[in-house]
Amino acid sequence: MALKFSSVLGVAVSQLGWEDLGSKPSGVICNWGKGTAETPSVSLDDGNLSNPGTELQGIVNKVDNNDSGRILRDLASFPKPLSVTDISAAPKDGTKVRISYKGVPGAYSEDAALKAYPHCETVPCDEFEDAFKAVELWLAEKAVLPIENSLGGSIHRNYDLLLRHRLHIVGEVQLAVNLCLLAIPGVGIDQLRRVLSHPQALAQSDIILSKLGVSRENVDDSAGAAQYVASHGLRDAGVVASARAAEIYGLNILAERIQDDFDNITRYLVLARDPIIPRTNKLFKTSIVFTLEEGPGVLFKALAVFALRDINLTKIESRPQRKKPLRVVDDSNTGSAKYFDYLFYIDFEASMAEPVHRQLWHIFRFEFATFLRVLGCYPMDSFP
Repeated sequence: MALKFSSVLGVAVSQLGWEDLGSKPSGVICNWGKGTAETPSVSLDDGNLSNPGTELQGIVNKVDNNDSGRILRDLASFPKPLSVTDISAAPKDGTKVRISYKGVPGAYSEDAALKAYPHCETVPCDEFEDAFKAVELWLAEKAVLPIENSLGGSIHRNYDLLLRHRLHIVGEVQLAVNLCLLAIPGVGIDQLRRVLSHPQALAQSDIILSKLGVSRENVDDSAGAAQYVASHGLRDAGVVASARAAEIYGLNILAERIQDDFDNITRYLVLARDPIIPRTNKLFKTSIVFTLEEGPGVLFKALAVFALRDINLTKIESRPQRKKPLRVVDDSNTGSAKYFDYLFYIDFEASMAEPVHRQLWHIFRFEFATFLRVLGCYPMDSFP
């Protein structure tokens, strides 16, 4: 395994090369991605979250609100999301597991982290990659990131990050999404002229927003939109976000479950530095990524390995190889041809603790895959 060190603000970071189960890299190069040392910090309120420290603060100031009687919190006291540029401190000692996620307090990803670990300490991060690096730099023990939504589909960015980084999937969380329409106290639904939220949240609540006739403004994070509207006291703006975001930022809930489809489920992955030991006492799922040689029926033959052993595939996703997007092959009729070269991500219901599944693994590795990597073997979450 190639081991390469670089310095990120005085912290030694190992960048690992490919050596997965003796497979060849097939032209796929593992790297951090460009510009990570200068990733800009996303802030909706231009400096409202300007505290550069990475330690989470639990300080809130309670003030009276004569209009609504609700408790408003000092928004400046909430922890600033981590970015690559300000990761400089080691995680503090304690018994609570620290879990990184993308967004600010009140984000749906934080809801997923709290569902998986009710007593955890959450670590907000600016970007998905920052959440990965928070675990790699020991600022957090685990990361929780969305991987697919029942309405919006797969989150391709996080599939790419799974391959770029060397964290292991140790669990999954299925979260039922409740989209709420929020506004500052005293503002009625008929006073709204615009609604802010993440593009997916706005798209998933299209029917009610169209009926209201409001304009839509895209922001990077639904909870960040709630923070922005609350901190600026915007009386013409509503927010599509979670009920917990309303509680955190002192907003009123004008309507709940405004999504077009009530069966709105987001699946999250729990990532850690070390894999867990597979068991046989509960249902397990295994996630892998691999490449295949070019040829007719190659993918069919590879997937038949699972079908012939009655192993259920729960997910298959393909992504072009970023460093080697095209493959040149010989065509007997027209000469050489170029095709996209793909990575395949597969989830299947099996535990590597079972001898029959280990046998399958060796067959798949040596007979079909030109590159193969286990992303994780972890307990299934069957209840959203």
